[in-house]
Amino acid sequence: MTEMQEWPDGTQTLGRGLSLLQAVGKGYRNLSALVAHLGYTRSTTQRLAAALVQAGWLRQTPEDTYLLGARFLELAQKALDDNPLTELARPVLLELGEATLDTVHLAIRAHDEVLYLDKVDGRRGLEMRSRIGQKMPLALTGVGRALLLDGEEKEWKRLYSLSKEGKAQFSSWLERMKTYQQKGYVFDLEDNEIGICCIAAPLRDKQGQIIAAISVASATPYLSKERMEDLAPVVVHAAETISKKMGWRETERHVA
Repeated sequence: MTEMQEWPDGTQTLGRGLSLLQAVGKGYRNLSALVAHLGYTRSTTQRLAAALVQAGWLRQTPEDTYLLGARFLELAQKALDDNPLTELARPVLLELGEATLDTVHLAIRAHDEVLYLDKVDGRRGLEMRSRIGQKMPLALTGVGRALLLDGEEKEWKRLYSLSKEGKAQFSSWLERMKTYQQKGYVFDLEDNEIGICCIAAPLRDKQGQIIAAISVASATPYLSKERMEDLAPVVVHAAETISKKMGWRETERHVA
C-alpha cells in the first residue's frame, strides 16, 4: 500500500518531502521501504532523501538507514514547548509526581496513536521506556484508552485490531473499556508493557471534549490493584484540575 497524494500546483516537491519525513517518522527507514510506502520512483525517493539529509531534516547511518535529523527534532521540541496544554498541565503533573513518587505522563491523540507530550520521572529508581515525543498504540496504553473513553465500539474495535494480532481478546478488552467509560478512568494492567501498570484519566476542554490524558505509572510491586483503586480519585482530581484551567466545567462533560 502506498501513500501517494495530490498536492497543489507548485508544491509537489515540498509535499513529497514532507510525506517522506512522515514516512521515516512512522518507521519506513530504508530506501526500499520508503519507495514501497510512498509510491515514488527509486531515483525520486533517493534524491529527496539526500536533499533532506543535506539540510539536516534527516540523517543517514552507515547502514543506509534514515532517521529524523537534528533540525526536525529541534522543531518538534519547539512545537511541544509551545503547546499551551503542556504549560498549563506541568505544575499539576509535578504535584502528582511529588505525591505519588511514580512516573506521570501527559499525552494526546495523534491519528491512531498516542503521543507523549510530557513526562515527570518517578522517584523509585525505575527506568520506563516512555519518552516525550514517543508514539504508542492507543488501544493498549492507559493514556491511549483514556483518550478513547467517549468513543464508540466500532472505533474501539478498529483501533484494537491495529494493536493486536487477531481479535481473540477483544471481548474482554471491550468489557473493561465499558467499565472504564462508566468510571471515567482507565487501568493499564500490564497491557502495554510487562511489569508496568498505570491509572489514566482524560482531560477535557471547555466544550467537554477529551483532548488529552494523564497517567500515573509504576512497576507492579508499587502499583497493586488496591493502590490503583486508592489512587484513581487522585488522578481523576488532577485531570479535572487541568481541565478546569482549560475552561471545562463538570456539567459540560461530553456524552458520546
